[in-house]
Amino acid sequence: MAWKTLDDMTLSGKVVLTRVDINVPIENGTVTDATRIERIVPTVKDILKAGGRPVLMAHFGRPKGQRDPSMSLAPLVPALESALGATVRFAEDCIGGPAKTALTALGEGEVLLLENTRFHPGEEANDRQFAASLAALGDIYCNDAFSAAHRAHGSTEGIAQLLPSCAGRLMAEELGALEKALGDPRRPVAAVVGGAKVSTKLDLLGNLVRKVDHLIIGGGMANTFLSARGVDVGKSLAEHEMAETAKDILEKAKSAGCTILLPEDVVVAREFKAHAETETVAAQDCPQDAMILDAGPRSVAAIEKVFENCRTLIWNGPLGAFEIEPFDAATNAAARRAAELTAQGALVSVAGGGDTVSALNRAGAADGFTYISTAGGAFLEWMEGKTLPGVAALDR
Repeated sequence: MAWKTLDDMTLSGKVVLTRVDINVPIENGTVTDATRIERIVPTVKDILKAGGRPVLMAHFGRPKGQRDPSMSLAPLVPALESALGATVRFAEDCIGGPAKTALTALGEGEVLLLENTRFHPGEEANDRQFAASLAALGDIYCNDAFSAAHRAHGSTEGIAQLLPSCAGRLMAEELGALEKALGDPRRPVAAVVGGAKVSTKLDLLGNLVRKVDHLIIGGGMANTFLSARGVDVGKSLAEHEMAETAKDILEKAKSAGCTILLPEDVVVAREFKAHAETETVAAQDCPQDAMILDAGPRSVAAIEKVFENCRTLIWNGPLGAFEIEPFDAATNAAARRAAELTAQGALVSVAGGGDTVSALNRAGAADGFTYISTAGGAFLEWMEGKTLPGVAALDR
């Protein structure tokens, strides 16, 4: 890896400005899901263990450069203290007097949380003066927020130009997993790409057909590709206006030697509701008054066969309308098989983005994957082959 990690830095006695993603759900002032907080624990504890003084920088919500009390980070302090097993102090601003005063009062073994960086317009504008005001507080910059790395903001890109910089444990773990999946993977490589619309994943599909050996397309996207091949998909969700684009992707895949798998059989219904009356038909036999809402058992068997013959799997998006039974069957079955192969050491499996985490959790398969990324946009942009400003800044 071209970037430094905490192990490359001398942390003892140093203030380590640590960018984290703790944009967690809160109800009535209480954190309802502390997953993102729990994932920063290794970084913060390692800084403390090495004698450093962790100062956490984070955004919360979209205050648009204005101070908004409803988006203060103050309510996160109890959840942070519980996860870290350490006292967490709070600064009422992320720069200037309040931040400096709180830092001066910080005791040994304590952690400082700065107020929402997005309360300042200079954060999202990546204003150099704002970044300098952040940098003035510390000695070392540590980025542990991969999920914010696709944004060139003051606390993700600007500050990295001004201080010795490194990746935190979570950031390094995420980058390492993605490098294994797309940078230098064990072949053959398969990718599952699902979701509603081809139009939202054009860059992703264009990049993957050049990088993977097998591309499995599911969800509403598959209907668009089936339609482009001349299949009548009835009342199914499909972007018929994207037919030429879908054909172009199919041609690019053929030229690159990438096999594209579309559903052979499909589960259809006349109503989109839980436990609706369904039937399973060949993909080309969708009734005109019905909707394709999931892949059928023959399709799942074909997908599982690809998994069994591959060494690396990248997964983004469900194979059907997984939120509603019984249209979660294909996603559940394929995800569980991927988890089984991973447990056997036969497959390196990396998943993330959008509804993927929730779909794999629902299938009970998430824990079986090699790596699950909670980053949405950053995960997708990495898969699209784009340079992430927050990562590139660490590579200088």
